[in-house]
Amino acid sequence: MREPGPATGAGADVRDAGADVRDAGADVRDAGADVRGVGADITARARRVRLLTCDVDGVLTDGRIYVDDQGRELKAFSALDGVAMHRLASAGIVVAWITGSAAAAVTHRAQQLRIPHLVLDAQDKLVPWERLRSELGLAAEACAHIGDDLADIPVLAACGFGVTVPHAPSAVRANAHYVTARDGGHGAVREIADMILAAQGHDPAHGVAQALAAAAAASPTADRETS
Repeated sequence: MREPGPATGAGADVRDAGADVRDAGADVRDAGADVRGVGADITARARRVRLLTCDVDGVLTDGRIYVDDQGRELKAFSALDGVAMHRLASAGIVVAWITGSAAAAVTHRAQQLRIPHLVLDAQDKLVPWERLRSELGLAAEACAHIGDDLADIPVLAACGFGVTVPHAPSAVRANAHYVTARDGGHGAVREIADMILAAQGHDPAHGVAQALAAAAAASPTADRETS
């Protein structure tokens, strides 16, 4: 049976947000210790992560879809998450996006952040996830996934560290090891990235210079950012 981690049980809501995840500067301990506030099981799962796959709508965004008068789909992404993904890459952790969306805005944002693996229009997310981890030579236990809807459940159930966000349906929360305090589009991926880096013993400032340089090099296009 899957342990609920910081969630109190199958379908339970996230515990007190202030107790779950703190600023990365307070969280980092040596790699043999627990990440503060999340316990030994979650720390152990985060410590094994070598691949983080992310849903887009509802995780990297707040789930709302903007459509202009020409029918073009726009999305708002969090700059906090962008920095987090650069920091993960700097630590040797692969970041990939697997999404049911086929919007051009997703491709543009992935290109800005230099995301090495992007799967669009995925109706069955488990298939590309299995293919990707096989190509990378990774066991399921070394993979984390963050998603917010029913299509993410097979991957959440298969991976070593399944994460969801507070607004996710109860069926999704029931299949996750951890529910973030921050919601999708508001730094949920930053929260989980900080946790992974802390669990693996990285300094809080690890990858910050590279992340800021990469962010400065990325030219804004149709994507909108919020922090």
